[in-house]
Amino acid sequence: MTEIAKSDLLQSTTTTSSSSSSAGKRRWTWLSSLRWIPTSTDQILAAEQRLLSSLVKTGYVQEQVNIGSGPPGSKVRWFRSSSNEPRFINTITFDTKKDDSPTLVMVHGYGASQGFFFRNFDALASRFRVIAIDQLGWGGSSRPDFTCKSTEETEAWFIDSFEEWRKAKNLTNFILLGHSFGGYVAAKYAFKHPEHVKHLILVGPAGFSDETDAKHEWLNRFRATWKGTILNHLWEANFTPQKIVRGLGPWGPNLVRTYTSARFGLRSQGATLDEDEGKLLTDYIYHKLAAKASGELCLKYIFSFGAFARSPLLHRASEWKVPTTFIYGTEDWMEYEGAQEARKKMNVPCEIIRVPKAGHFVFIDSPNAFHSATFYACRRFLSPEQDKVSFPDGLISA
Repeated sequence: MTEIAKSDLLQSTTTTSSSSSSAGKRRWTWLSSLRWIPTSTDQILAAEQRLLSSLVKTGYVQEQVNIGSGPPGSKVRWFRSSSNEPRFINTITFDTKKDDSPTLVMVHGYGASQGFFFRNFDALASRFRVIAIDQLGWGGSSRPDFTCKSTEETEAWFIDSFEEWRKAKNLTNFILLGHSFGGYVAAKYAFKHPEHVKHLILVGPAGFSDETDAKHEWLNRFRATWKGTILNHLWEANFTPQKIVRGLGPWGPNLVRTYTSARFGLRSQGATLDEDEGKLLTDYIYHKLAAKASGELCLKYIFSFGAFARSPLLHRASEWKVPTTFIYGTEDWMEYEGAQEARKKMNVPCEIIRVPKAGHFVFIDSPNAFHSATFYACRRFLSPEQDKVSFPDGLISA
């Protein structure tokens, strides 16, 4: 476990202890540049440290939480690999101002990792005990061989490994926030272990509808075209965006830089990244995308072509057991109407909040509005007079 203070991090990234360590760094950088894919787990964690130490003021503890190990061929799904090494979940826990602050656990989406919440940690840590993780197979967590062959096994990979992490951290009665695919995992986890989750916050969650919905008839028409046939074949072959980054080798960082500049700059629906944020986030995104394929290979088992869930959350809305708040950007490509349909069948409190001028990464596009939505969602844990808390100005109740 590593305790990280702001001053220590800044010092460690700007000075070296001796000329020999500087020479060692130069050799390491030179050797790593010769690799076709210039990355490693150490470089992911180093990029994460640079991002957070530069852009987040709140102190935090980083640790690799051991979720156990099992022999090759184990019936435990995430251990079915050629290695019997223990698995670790990369975890950061932020300092909190109050010992009795409610615990907020944050789960990232597909292809992302916990550092994507860099614009949110300071504000959220002022009211919560914030814990963010990299899901198994992503970011700085272990990347075991992905051997799942069905939707059920793939869901268990994420749900059960998260439960082992929860046990190792001895957590219960927490607020669980998941973004996109992380929202899908959070919801599925709450189905299985509702006793540990006191509130769900699903941010632009994936997996509510399936392709049989009449309004998605366009997809079947597209599949019938030669372009649709090729793309569907690539999807079923589990060809992921990360494979393109790896295939480009030393040119991969340029592709990531182009994506980051476009998505969070020129084509941003909200607040754009400044120069430092752009450089640090690009570096971080590259290393986590280019590392060994693992959790990313869940894609075709969880979703069919077009990102439609094979096991839609909407079909289980009547089984919902945990009060839930949905947060969507008004420009999010995930459709909030799916949450509205689910709410009709739920037997627990449910609210839907939309954030103007924000897309799928609402917490990056409009961080202040996202924080307001999150605080409002958790008003019964944060305010002694929750009934007197008014709906935040500028947000939309759906």
